[in-house]
Amino acid sequence: MTTRTFNNPIIPGFTPDPSICRAGDDYYLITSSFEYFPGVPLFHSRDLVHWRSLGHILDRPEQLDLDNALPSQGIYAPTIRYHDGRFYMVVTVRGPDGQGGFRDDNIIVWTTDPEGDWSLPITLTDQPAVIDPSLFFDDDGRAWYMANARVEDEPYPGYRDIWLQELDLEAMALVGERYLLWNGALKEASAPEAPHIYKVDGTYYLVLAEAGTFHDHAVTIARADDVRGPYQGNPRNPILTHRHLGLQQPITNPGHADLIDTPAGDWWMVALASRPYGGYFYNLGRETFLTPVSWEEGWPVVNPGHGRIRMRERAPDLAPHPWPTAPACDHFDGDALCSEWVFIRTPRQTFYSLAERPGHLRLRLRPEQLTEICNPSFVGRPQRHIDFAARTAFDFAPRNDTECAGLALLQNHDNHFRFVRQGADIVLSERKGGEERVLGAVPAAGEKHYLKVEARGQAYSFYYAAFPETWIPIAENADGRVLSTQVAGGFVGAHIGLYASSNGQPSESAADYDYFEYAALL
Repeated sequence: MTTRTFNNPIIPGFTPDPSICRAGDDYYLITSSFEYFPGVPLFHSRDLVHWRSLGHILDRPEQLDLDNALPSQGIYAPTIRYHDGRFYMVVTVRGPDGQGGFRDDNIIVWTTDPEGDWSLPITLTDQPAVIDPSLFFDDDGRAWYMANARVEDEPYPGYRDIWLQELDLEAMALVGERYLLWNGALKEASAPEAPHIYKVDGTYYLVLAEAGTFHDHAVTIARADDVRGPYQGNPRNPILTHRHLGLQQPITNPGHADLIDTPAGDWWMVALASRPYGGYFYNLGRETFLTPVSWEEGWPVVNPGHGRIRMRERAPDLAPHPWPTAPACDHFDGDALCSEWVFIRTPRQTFYSLAERPGHLRLRLRPEQLTEICNPSFVGRPQRHIDFAARTAFDFAPRNDTECAGLALLQNHDNHFRFVRQGADIVLSERKGGEERVLGAVPAAGEKHYLKVEARGQAYSFYYAAFPETWIPIAENADGRVLSTQVAGGFVGAHIGLYASSNGQPSESAADYDYFEYAALL
């Protein structure tokens, strides 16, 4: 009998900090989204391998304020749980406090239908540096909330405490005493975070991430007879890390894990990890991976016999349930944008329309620019593959030399490519570390423009056509590492999308996009 297998990552591209829950035979998974709106992408599966997008949990401006959020602020490390017919999500929203610092609002929302609207948020805590909240529902009906936090007098840099407090589900408020649980397995453990509690055969297990979210990342575990502790660390910690394998592995820095069981009692772990390429660089950010778990002597063993996440893995013993393939091309002929599209920060103005010119996405030019901490006229989606091609066609005639419209490949406001019609030309600009340079330019012909980008690893090539398939190279094999975490810093993955701006000037202009196509290159 042939063993079924699957390929990791199960959700490629920018899907960090996965959290998972099960409701009957259905699995729901969420990830961080940082400064992008809508926030907290939601995925659904019936076999843990094939996932479909259900949109986002925080999809209304009144649910999520990302105004002035810096790159890699915003949504931090959500947790999803299902209890007694209701789904709950807790998450940290980090943003500026107006006094030169930041604040961390830890909020909770809920619903009985994950595909419908979620509630307005209630803030449970608003203390700086309290992040990575989680929920645990015990057999006695009590609900518990946990997170990590700094202490006033840190005994060493990176010290954090994991604390636990009861959550009153009727009042939606934290009540009672706060308990300190554990501060990690490694001596002088750095940044213990992402706590999750599980109860297995009457024992409470606390899973953490440690040592930061990059190459030294690790998953550790402790257990106790009481949810409030004391917790004893597993003598075999860490239960998952790749830091001992070296920098040149195909999968690096796994961590921030969540455990899930199947109806048959099998256990699996979802975790973030990255796929470096072109050297130790990764443009896709941190992605969601799946690996099997077994139990031995009262402790979980991650991927027995291998001890690591693998690119190709045996499939769960669940009936395969693939979803219909999403179209590679968006013709903008629906009533709403598809669930992949996101904005930078919360949109406070209506700058796009699918109705004003049917079959097109109209982007209005506004003074806001991609180089600013703002909400520009940008509609993007994550880069999902190392090798990919994306193209678009749009109608645009700038009224002056400041107006532009076209494509943007974005890591953050200081690190990106802009591939636009500006003035009389088609211009490709690179912004790296806040410094600008033009990589290529040609005269534009007419008002209809075709743009294409193809990436082979870190080699990004850009093409322009005045008529379909008559491509002219603007720049070939440009260095794509400007879109990597290692160059730009932060925690997000690269996005590609449609962009229009009047670059600081008032404007009545708009660009009409006929389609956007994105596909993996084989």
